[in-house]
Amino acid sequence: MSTSKPMALVTGGASGMGLATVERLARDGFSVAMVDRVRELAEREAGRLREWGLDVQVRVVDLTDEAAVRAMVQALPPLTALVNNAGVFDERKFTEVSSDDFRRAYEINLIAAATLTQEVASRMPDGGRIVNIASRAYLGARNHPHYVASKAAIVGYTRACAMELAPRGILVNAIAPGLIETPLLRALTPERLAAQLALQPTGKAGRPEDIAQAVSFLVSPQTGFITGQVLFVDGGKSLGGSGA
Repeated sequence: MSTSKPMALVTGGASGMGLATVERLARDGFSVAMVDRVRELAEREAGRLREWGLDVQVRVVDLTDEAAVRAMVQALPPLTALVNNAGVFDERKFTEVSSDDFRRAYEINLIAAATLTQEVASRMPDGGRIVNIASRAYLGARNHPHYVASKAAIVGYTRACAMELAPRGILVNAIAPGLIETPLLRALTPERLAAQLALQPTGKAGRPEDIAQAVSFLVSPQTGFITGQVLFVDGGKSLGGSGA
């Protein structure tokens, strides 16, 4: 593991937007810790990136295990950048969402990110960067109120953290992806996906690399006067529409 490079950590880093972000930050010159709960997948993808000469290491952690999260952070060098990307998504009719569904969404999409952020921020050098992956859905969407609420919560948490950490020059922002070609998107039925694409001003889904590009911008040392903001990367869907 290189100690001369700035260190970044990306959760949910073995697939989708997380994997694209791990690769992009490694190409930007970071030593990247890819955090995931699926060891085989993480080791395979990290090995592939290392074959290209990229500085990537794997940490397999259950992000809901606070002791394990604390131990992981303590074992790493202080982080220059943190990307809270790990999350869960599923669809339920409004009348069928249970209290357990809400608890699971909040536990992973908000509380796990908050726990990790607190641990990382306590050791992060002044001037660090934190990026939380929210969702365009936080503006409102049908068929997953528990997911919408949890992503609205991470936006609120982002703004609170930005105010708390601003005196240290640590910038905290959120990215709100729209439809992106990821494993989460494949959870939609073909009919639901077609309906969603029909609502896109661009008529298509985005790529994981689109999110990685946005993360790269927000964690760059050259981006020094943006904090507490939500950057929509959604093909224009946030401009309006039915909120389906």
